[in-house]
Amino acid sequence: MSADFSIVWLGSLASLFAGLATGIGALAVFVIRTLTHKLQDGMLAAAAGVMLAASFFSLIQPGLDYGEMLTGHTWIAAIIVIIGLLSGAGALYYIHQRLPHEHFELGPEGPDASHIRRIWLFVIAITLHNFPEGMAVGVGFAGGDVHNGYMLATGIGLQNIPEGLAVAFSLLAIDYSRIRAFTIALLSGLAEPIGGVFGATLVWLAEPVMPWTLGFAAGAMLFIISNEIIPETHHREWKTMSTFSLMGGFAVMMFLDATLG
Repeated sequence: MSADFSIVWLGSLASLFAGLATGIGALAVFVIRTLTHKLQDGMLAAAAGVMLAASFFSLIQPGLDYGEMLTGHTWIAAIIVIIGLLSGAGALYYIHQRLPHEHFELGPEGPDASHIRRIWLFVIAITLHNFPEGMAVGVGFAGGDVHNGYMLATGIGLQNIPEGLAVAFSLLAIDYSRIRAFTIALLSGLAEPIGGVFGATLVWLAEPVMPWTLGFAAGAMLFIISNEIIPETHHREWKTMSTFSLMGGFAVMMFLDATLG
């Protein structure tokens, strides 16, 4: 039991370090005076590519493997993971529809939020991004697969760097000081260890549902990529560059997963 419980600690710590990478990106506000839209789109698209690869190689594939091991049938494993995938996407969609928030470029979304300060809309949006990412890291340690968990944490940490940079500069754009923008961006990453504790604990308490849990985390990540990040990075004239940036991020994460495995 203690060995199994260590999964919770590993998932929590790994998601914490991944979340703190947001602060690394935010440090750029003290060095770079302005962040061009082109650079921001390229970096966020690359981050989406990393998340996309992590979803496939560190969540969906292990989910299929665990499902086949538990049920003895590939097709049953696939159905379980698909149900989890759709459940994760559906859960994120439900939350997005009921929580007011504001994106970097696309503006407000969800219920009317005219009575809420804009900074809190950003905070809600950041949390909606970071919680499922942290949950994915926690879930990545399913079955005691420490390597998979570390790889997923590395991928999420890498994509958090440009995200932290974008968050900090978005706060600068609404007249926050550089110190406050950095601090808020750094603190925004703390939603990830909360998600990490949730995901790792879920796996620890209910090992038989690991294929569904891994699929759920992947579905939540895929929803963020398709519904949030890609529209954010493809609504200006640099959508082709953003597409190749996404593919570059995917290739980097795939290379890391294949070579470090």
